[in-house]
Amino acid sequence: MNNKPLQTIPLLKQLAFVGDNWIAAASGASLYVQNPATAELVGSVPNLCEKETSLAISAASEAFEGWAKTPAAQRGRKLRSIRDFLLRNISDLAKLLTCEQGKPLREAEKEIEYSASFFDWFSEEARRTYGEVIPSPTKDHRILVTKEPVGVCAAITPWNFPSAMVARKMAAALAAGCTFICKPASETPFSALAIALAAEHAGLPAGVVNIITGDPEPIAHTLLADSRVRKISFTGSTEVGKLLMQQSAATLKRLTLELGGNAPFIVFEDANIEQAVRGAMFAKYRNAGQTCIGINRFFVHQDVLEPFTAALAAASRKLHVGNGLDHDTDIGPLISREATKKVAELVSEAVQQGASLRLGGLPDPKGPYIYPTILTHVRPEMRICREEIFGPVCTIQSFADESSVIGLANNTEYGLASYFYTKDLSRAVRLTEALQYGMVGVNNTVISFTEAPFGGIKSSGFGREGSHFGIDEYLNLKYSAAQIEH
Repeated sequence: MNNKPLQTIPLLKQLAFVGDNWIAAASGASLYVQNPATAELVGSVPNLCEKETSLAISAASEAFEGWAKTPAAQRGRKLRSIRDFLLRNISDLAKLLTCEQGKPLREAEKEIEYSASFFDWFSEEARRTYGEVIPSPTKDHRILVTKEPVGVCAAITPWNFPSAMVARKMAAALAAGCTFICKPASETPFSALAIALAAEHAGLPAGVVNIITGDPEPIAHTLLADSRVRKISFTGSTEVGKLLMQQSAATLKRLTLELGGNAPFIVFEDANIEQAVRGAMFAKYRNAGQTCIGINRFFVHQDVLEPFTAALAAASRKLHVGNGLDHDTDIGPLISREATKKVAELVSEAVQQGASLRLGGLPDPKGPYIYPTILTHVRPEMRICREEIFGPVCTIQSFADESSVIGLANNTEYGLASYFYTKDLSRAVRLTEALQYGMVGVNNTVISFTEAPFGGIKSSGFGREGSHFGIDEYLNLKYSAAQIEH
């Protein structure tokens, strides 16, 4: 491994941001971040602990009253300044993101654009946190409902979208008048720190934005135990989400949990096969399959099983797997060799249990890569159909009729995203209503829009991010009843 950090990467900040200061760990300890494609050292960040986390909470708490009272239009201008910084530096930010996370540069650039869109959207929503006047049941009362910011908010964000997941949470919190603390994933802290740099350039008051890096357990424990933190937003695994929910119970924090998924992708006999394959290629192979709304289970009607599978295999063979910094790369590395090993084990176990390997199947011994893989003759009870794969692996099952595939699609504890393809309008309405998921793609797999409410049900969590609903997650309702004299 090259032991020299990539100092030439613009906007690479190797300190945490607390209050209005860039800080190192009091202990002097650091965490090291590697490029998953090459194992090259990207840089290091402070390994903060309880003490620095408490300092961040204090900074956010002290800043809250002033930020909450800042007129919404002024908060919106600050958010637009962050948006402008991100778009102005999109190439450098994309390179930074690819170096720490691995995804192809063109995907990284799209993620930076997506991140900027949240600051744009919520800069306008800041002025739309309307209240309500409720008609009184008596002539001498007036009933007024207003919305107020929750308070200090903390976010714990994942490595698969290290810029967008910070932006989606931060923008809504700041627009609502909340102050914000973020603990980014240890694998990918630099994109979050770059957003802190954008906030600093935008002139946000000290303590409004804080980014703390380090071992997640002591940081999360401190955030959860401190009553000054009034809300936690978490994107990650269902297991960790349940743990955070348990640990936050003592202080009754507001929670937004965007957890695991097991998305079905249904192709009916009347579907446009070419369109369905295009949608599948995007939703399965984006970010090397490491997305919570990525397709996990393909259900293809028996009449079009072979045409669809053949077309998907032909398209998959054309994809180039390699370093995300190479401009011809379509699929980058998985986040680590451990992740590669898990995906390879799922594939191997499925084959041992009777699945047929149509394409791919073997990890690359030279790095954490999995080539596009297609498995047929899989069964619902296989582990690969019950767990998130988080890799570029397609598992295909056939079905005979609508009612049976609805049962198969809903046969999971998860309920985040689902997709289906059909030309039948009545069927489209029935499926949209029958699928037990927070989001449904109809003849489409592009469902992550800034303007739309992102989130799931069942073990995929609760709460929504993005859209005009997203800001409500950071607001409390206050009701007042005034008696008047006539």
